[in-house]
Amino acid sequence: MTAYFDGLVLHSSGTRPAVAELHRPEVGPGQVRVKVRAAGVCHSDLSMVNGTIRPSFPLVLGHEAAGEVVEVGEHVTRAAVGDHVVLNWQPACRNCWFCANDQPWLCSTSSGVASLENGVTLDGVPVHVALGLGAFADQVVAPENAVIPVPSALDFEVAALLSCGVLTGAGAVRNTAQVQPGQSVVVIGLGGVGLSVVAAARAAGASDVIAVDVSEAKKGLAEAAGATDFVVSSDALSKEIRGRTSGRGADHAFECVGRAATIRAAWRATRRGGQVTVVGMGSNDDQVSLSALDIFSSARILRSSVYGSADFDIEIPRLADDVLSGRLSLDHLITDRITLADIPEAFDLMSRGEGARSLVIL
Repeated sequence: MTAYFDGLVLHSSGTRPAVAELHRPEVGPGQVRVKVRAAGVCHSDLSMVNGTIRPSFPLVLGHEAAGEVVEVGEHVTRAAVGDHVVLNWQPACRNCWFCANDQPWLCSTSSGVASLENGVTLDGVPVHVALGLGAFADQVVAPENAVIPVPSALDFEVAALLSCGVLTGAGAVRNTAQVQPGQSVVVIGLGGVGLSVVAAARAAGASDVIAVDVSEAKKGLAEAAGATDFVVSSDALSKEIRGRTSGRGADHAFECVGRAATIRAAWRATRRGGQVTVVGMGSNDDQVSLSALDIFSSARILRSSVYGSADFDIEIPRLADDVLSGRLSLDHLITDRITLADIPEAFDLMSRGEGARSLVIL
């Protein structure tokens, strides 16, 4: 096996990442090496490029991916060479208070870790990997609890989407909000996560799934995902939603952008007693303002959904089974298939709100 590998490296926020050759890290006890076969371009990666998330540099980007195990370290029991796996950027320790209280998505040992040191450049400079993975590379060395085996019948392209976007969106519907048949849903922001929310809400039996985006071009994607209605966002959005939900507002609103303005829009689009679920990750200085009287009188619930409120080791195999059985279709999510070198252009598309998921094929 070669002593080097290629990865997409970012040297500082606000600069353009580029493919670089790096020294191959060794596989230690409890670790596995995964040959990455497909990786999705997620908004969290863009947040590291534009400075919303502040990792250490130089940084190998990428975290939403799937591949094949090609090497295992000592004492590894979770995976074997040849296994097809989905990468988990927030593996649970299973020992902390949150894990012991059935909230592994809030695991205190992995939550909030933007980057970890793992490898060196050809010049001997330590390299960091995004969210402990650095999956925009032809290989990843990770702890064994960061890989989740899936059936070999599952296409790597689809498997990669389960790693973050689909699990986040579907989990927000199934686990956090627990949407029930016959309820009405509005989804604001139609990137890969928002479209996954649309598909999951429709699969849950929602009677109305109203998809909202600033771009009219997202209408076809929304309909392919299962939306019953499409609305171009405007200052009159709450009035538009009430007009489509018997004057009350939606039972559930999912905010998939991560901005104070769209969180307020989701709040206003929801009926009294309804639920607002924030799925998008925003910046630390973007403050959400709601009046104390409005919070009291509306009786709405406002909460976030971190990584789909999911136990990844259970939910990812379940989603894989849904895809293989035909209960869940993800074909509409992949709008571009690209190489590592094309990722900066994919970030540009994402910044402009174009397409759904760009998928890196390795």
